[in-house]
Amino acid sequence: MKINKPDQDYIENARLLTEEEAERLQSRMSKKLRRQLKKEKFSTLEALAIQLQREDEQLNEWREAFRKNSVKKKG
Repeated sequence: MKINKPDQDYIENARLLTEEEAERLQSRMSKKLRRQLKKEKFSTLEALAIQLQREDEQLNEWREAFRKNSVKKKG
């Protein structure tokens, strides 16, 4: 699996994280992702940005699925 470089916005957001926030973000990162990021030699900042980006994407997917489910129940 090839991991793309994170968007610049996410790099900026990762740069603004406190040490504790960065630590919490890293704790949510899967072992598989951590190994892949290390293998592809991403910096810690890039790894944090990638995790932020993935979490945003997952949240948007969840919201869309929740919205569709809500529409089905109402209809």
